[in-house]
Amino acid sequence: MKKVFIVSSSPRKGGNSDFLADRFIEGAKSAGNEVLKVRTDETGLKFCTGCMYCQTSGKCVLYDGMNEIYSAVRDSDVLVFVTPVYYYSVSGQLKTFLDRLNPLFSQDNRFKDVYLIATAADTDKRAVDGAVKAVEGWVECFDGVRLKKVLRGTGLEAKGDAKNSAYGDEAFEMGKNI
Repeated sequence: MKKVFIVSSSPRKGGNSDFLADRFIEGAKSAGNEVLKVRTDETGLKFCTGCMYCQTSGKCVLYDGMNEIYSAVRDSDVLVFVTPVYYYSVSGQLKTFLDRLNPLFSQDNRFKDVYLIATAADTDKRAVDGAVKAVEGWVECFDGVRLKKVLRGTGLEAKGDAKNSAYGDEAFEMGKNI
């Protein structure tokens, strides 16, 4: 059994990204894994101030729900970042969330595998390249951590499009095979 932490950064609850996050969770749970899902819009997420207090304390000076999340992220085997693609990169919510994980930089973290689920209205798979690059930049800051797999959910323009695509099955299988 693996501990899986999944963050959905879509501001649209029940949208395409959120749907694929839930399908990943179904797959992971079907394989006997423990899963915790957090939605960025439910954390009261604030922007990092760059004060670096977290590097000596292991926690953040901001009070917005992130301090309660750090131990769950640190103690997970697998991290899953889920984002809609805006202007060919991750959502602002995911970028802010990644920035706010800075207290983990100096910690002994359990996670080694990172997965990315990104959805885009654009039909070209390359539309997700910027999101991949953004997550790879975060991953590179942690020794021994790798971006293991990416689901490129392209051509998903309207809310609910993912439900009528093969991406739901792909997300399920991805979760099942972590």
